[in-house]
Amino acid sequence: MGSTAPAQGDPLLLGALDERTAVTQTAGAEELAALREAVRATCLKFGHDYFVASSGDGSNARAFWDELGALGALGVAIPEEYGGGGQGLEALAVVAEEIAANGLPLMLIALSPAVCATMLKDHGSPAQKAEWLPGLADGSKVMAFAITEPDAGSNTHNISTRAVFEDGEWVITGQKYYVSHVDNADAMVLVAQAEGGPDDLPAGPKAFLVPTDAPGLSRTEIDVEIISPESQFSLFLDRVRVPAEALVSGDKGLGVLFTGLNPERILSAALLNGISRYAIDKAVAYARERNVWGAPIATHQAIAHPLARAETRLAGARLLTLESARATDRGETGGVAAAMAKVEASEVAQMALDAAIQTHGGNGMSREYGLSTLSGLVRLFRVAPVSTEMMLNHISHKALGLPRSY
Repeated sequence: MGSTAPAQGDPLLLGALDERTAVTQTAGAEELAALREAVRATCLKFGHDYFVASSGDGSNARAFWDELGALGALGVAIPEEYGGGGQGLEALAVVAEEIAANGLPLMLIALSPAVCATMLKDHGSPAQKAEWLPGLADGSKVMAFAITEPDAGSNTHNISTRAVFEDGEWVITGQKYYVSHVDNADAMVLVAQAEGGPDDLPAGPKAFLVPTDAPGLSRTEIDVEIISPESQFSLFLDRVRVPAEALVSGDKGLGVLFTGLNPERILSAALLNGISRYAIDKAVAYARERNVWGAPIATHQAIAHPLARAETRLAGARLLTLESARATDRGETGGVAAAMAKVEASEVAQMALDAAIQTHGGNGMSREYGLSTLSGLVRLFRVAPVSTEMMLNHISHKALGLPRSY
């Protein structure tokens, strides 16, 4: 069926389109470039075959995660006083994009060092920060994020899980759905409706730190058609008790949750941009060396144009992701830009992956070529962590001033 794809780590595959890095050439460009290269070097020790293998062996790709932690790549957005790099979300987005561009798109990076660490950094108590942030920075601790419920997907206000304050403790009862990597996490940030509490705490959704081995907490794995080291779980909480100090930031309620939403969307977009790079680069390398009728298939516009369109839209998605990350680092809301980045990046990734598979012909469906293995994951990102439709609702309401449909 023709010549084989470039070996993992081939310079043609990993650096064919160096001009892409131009979107990060601003203040701190040298530092970010060095970070990108260090992450790439770490990725080359593993590769996409490792990603696929760890998706079936229950290892959670922990060896790779630990190396990223030792490198300091996981803690770049965590303050230096807690063992991080203090560089901000833009730097973490660079890490996320680069691991995905090298065939290792771990969803965990959008959750543990992004959502959970940001919520704790901005709203956690001094004790919570001291206990968790250093471990999240070096990768020795992992956190999950539990918010979705069977009857409360996008409607966070409809959460039915309850946290009742009894005898100086929070007693949590309810169910969570599609919670990633619980089997690989030390604890999770869990959102529940608080009732009662010290100092006349107002009722409503609050965030709690819940150990994954807490008595009364059970889990069932969800069988999904996705190749990923992160498994998905349904959680059942039967009067799970956590101390009063497990509450994250008192009466701020949904404000704590919203702090984590933009980082999740931005990091998801960065991962998707990396997948697009990976797919396009593999397709370009294959099209240059695959000869049919005496010439490389890259000479045919039917091959070249879909890849050129994907590359063009990828440039836009990367700029949106970059701007949303920088806005967050400046302390701005940046919600519209983050939503736009997530929407565009998810659509571009699907477009780029499809073009890459088509370029490879039958080889595109072979696991050996490392493209079809990403199909389920890319499709997932159009549904999660927030669906494209809800992102478009947000954009139409906030950017265009159109009335809400919900």
